[in-house]
Amino acid sequence: MKTILFDLDGTLIDSTDAILESFGVAYETFGHAAPDDKEVKALIGYPLDIMFATLGVKESEVDSYVMAYKEYYRLISRKKTTLLPLALEAIKEASRGAKLGVVTTKTARYSQELLEHFGVMDYFEVLIGRESVQNPKPHPEPILKAMSVMGALPNSTWMIGDTVLDLISAKEAKIKSVAVLCGYGKKSELELHTRHITHNTLDAVKFILQLSL
Repeated sequence: MKTILFDLDGTLIDSTDAILESFGVAYETFGHAAPDDKEVKALIGYPLDIMFATLGVKESEVDSYVMAYKEYYRLISRKKTTLLPLALEAIKEASRGAKLGVVTTKTARYSQELLEHFGVMDYFEVLIGRESVQNPKPHPEPILKAMSVMGALPNSTWMIGDTVLDLISAKEAKIKSVAVLCGYGKKSELELHTRHITHNTLDAVKFILQLSL
């Protein structure tokens, strides 16, 4: 049986508003102006500590910014997050022909709460988040851990994601990938790391399911 691993932000959910607002609060907490929204959005998909460090926060202060972000994000995440168009259909369609998992750089605890809020957590056998691994995407560890838990084989496992982090992680884990254009990655960057690109996650699922092993 096939295994399909999904990224979260930009692949199944849209939490852009929650992310941007939480970044703003984190910077405000320490008396600094938040970076431009475009700068933050360009980094969505990376772990929070890397995002803040890349945006210029001192290494000694990164953990404090991350904590401030998380404290606020949890308060607003359900209200400010939606399933992407066709995401629910994609999950249901995938569940008919594959085992499903989630591999994200978001905190697993908050990710599970969101998926339970949307009524779809039961479709997934495993959820690997930032605290589940030592090395987040683009390292292969998150995918390999999900596969290990699920008993999945490389030749029948696919990763669906919207950024190069997902695709590089898949390549390093020796599995196939499909990039989707409904999230944050640019097509010109995505096509450097996979031969398969679709407009949305439902199309990606249909593509994978119609292929013979």
